[in-house]
Amino acid sequence: MTADPTFAEIADDLLRRNVRRIHVLGWRDFADRDAGGSERHAHEFMTRFAAAGLQVTHRTSSAVGLDAIEERSGYRVVRRGSRYSVFPRAVASELSHRMGGFDALIEIWNAVPFMSPVWCRKPRIGFLHHVHGPMWGQILPDPLAKLGAIMEARLAPPFYRRTTMLTPSDATRDELLALGFRANKVTAVPNGVEPFFRPGGERSLHPLVIAVGRLAPVKRFDRMIEAAVVAHERVPSMRLVIVGEGPELARLEAIVAHHGAQNWISFAGRLVNEDLLTLYQRAWVVASASLAEGWGLTLTEAAACGTPAVATDISGHRCSVHDGVTGILAPVDHLGSAIADVLLDDACRARLGEAALAWAHTLTWDSSALGVIRALHGEVIRHQA
Repeated sequence: MTADPTFAEIADDLLRRNVRRIHVLGWRDFADRDAGGSERHAHEFMTRFAAAGLQVTHRTSSAVGLDAIEERSGYRVVRRGSRYSVFPRAVASELSHRMGGFDALIEIWNAVPFMSPVWCRKPRIGFLHHVHGPMWGQILPDPLAKLGAIMEARLAPPFYRRTTMLTPSDATRDELLALGFRANKVTAVPNGVEPFFRPGGERSLHPLVIAVGRLAPVKRFDRMIEAAVVAHERVPSMRLVIVGEGPELARLEAIVAHHGAQNWISFAGRLVNEDLLTLYQRAWVVASASLAEGWGLTLTEAAACGTPAVATDISGHRCSVHDGVTGILAPVDHLGSAIADVLLDDACRARLGEAALAWAHTLTWDSSALGVIRALHGEVIRHQA
């Protein structure tokens, strides 16, 4: 191969080394209605792996309305088990070869690990999008939340310290190093942005703020609404559109009603890409009050449309937003004033939008997939040496 091999060259070398069957373990599938950035990432690299001639099987949990086995975008999806039982069932399936043999493994560690270092003796890598940390108290009740936090921070890491791990950002990499992962084993591979998201159309005549994501506690849309109420005091003509669906909808609607804000805060539900693109293009600002993110994919999608972000100052947002350059990061208690500042400063908003667009142009799924296959290739070489 060349000194700086392309994706196709690396895939060809894997095939020459008899590494053809790649199994990918992840707790949710891209077609799942709860899918987010992690599932988008997996879909993108698996699609490119399959297009290069590799046989990819994605083992994940079952979902309402989806077949147990499906062929999509060149790779196979096997959905069995609940959100919790998928972990032991996937391991049992691999050990019994129920899904067929595999030559290499990619484990996507999303909150609960599949513990591949314990049972897999073939080339493998791991991908961890973010450390959940404070999220555990929001996604699980006690004592399960405490158990999850202990497992993530103390019990599982020692098993993975010799594993090549990928993350989407330097901030998450730093978090893994703080947990004891080895610096030479953890690499940041940024997420991409769909070329579909691009500038166009016209901005809304009135200040428009959008917030996009699953309506779940960790996204803190309640704090987003509170921040919007603060901003609205200084910018009475602003509107907030919340895009997404989830279990928090009724509670969030009640909060909006409590503030008497139904005439300027609306819920758009889940949008198809074309409608989401239009909203990104019309928005003055994309905002997020999230407690934890691995990357902040919606912020970079908006950036690709020339729309700057105002978001909470958390590790995942520090990678998808360059503070003061492509957007503004602020503590959640100051998010409302930061939104108002950007809405009221046309020159600042234009500067942030131009920089956001330039930043987004550097983020491609081809580059992201290259980082994944490069890491896997390195493990294959070490394994066969």
